[in-house]
Amino acid sequence: MKPSFLSLLFFFGACVFVYADKKQIDKHYAQEYVVPIPDPICRPDAPAVPIKAVPEVRMHNIRPYHEPSIYGIDVSHHQGSINWNMVATDSKAGYVYIKGTESTSHVDSEYDRNLREARRMGIPVGTYHFFSPKASGLVQFQNFSSNFDINMQDLIPVVDVEHRGRVSLAYFHTQLKTLLEEIERAYGVRPIIYTGVNFYNSYLSGMYKKYKFFIARYNSETQPELCDDVPIVMWQFTSEGYINGIRGHVDRSCLLDNYSLQDIMLPR
Repeated sequence: MKPSFLSLLFFFGACVFVYADKKQIDKHYAQEYVVPIPDPICRPDAPAVPIKAVPEVRMHNIRPYHEPSIYGIDVSHHQGSINWNMVATDSKAGYVYIKGTESTSHVDSEYDRNLREARRMGIPVGTYHFFSPKASGLVQFQNFSSNFDINMQDLIPVVDVEHRGRVSLAYFHTQLKTLLEEIERAYGVRPIIYTGVNFYNSYLSGMYKKYKFFIARYNSETQPELCDDVPIVMWQFTSEGYINGIRGHVDRSCLLDNYSLQDIMLPR
């Protein structure tokens, strides 16, 4: 059967409608659902000057185990001529021990000036004697007392004990005890003993439990401990400190535990 003219015309019109409708659908999808092309990745411009790596910062002085109530220093002729006006501006110099005498006759060449200037600036000041194990303790006391004016002192005197010497241990202890006892008898106060951890444990252990101690221990973040239960009032934690007004290195220390400046002051 041959299709009629009307049926052919109807079929042709339907095709045109479907084609036109398809174009509209394709146009709609093209507008609404086109997948965006991603932007290219841009690298940031390099700086004109390369950034230098930050070096590791090392503290020259070791930080004490806990925040002490006050810092101090000790000095001798090794520090040369000290500018005490500048020292007084440094919070790390809350007290100072000055070398006065050594053995039976030696007097530190800067003692008088250091003592006078520290007091002028209002810094609490004390004197230490450097003990010689081979010399008479009584004669060492005579050297100390002839140069020690208690009216010029704020702090309890210190006896510095660092050397064992080639004498017998019995002689060593006899002379040290004589010096300590003579100072106590003359000034009504027991001197503080300065020494190191190893020296104490090797030679002083068990012999001086009624005394307070000033202990040197460097390169450690923990406070010193001794083999005996004795009071450690001060810790000298570095011999390479820096203080305003002092050229080169200086010993630095701090009060420990619950001790305050009053615990090392001479009774008045």
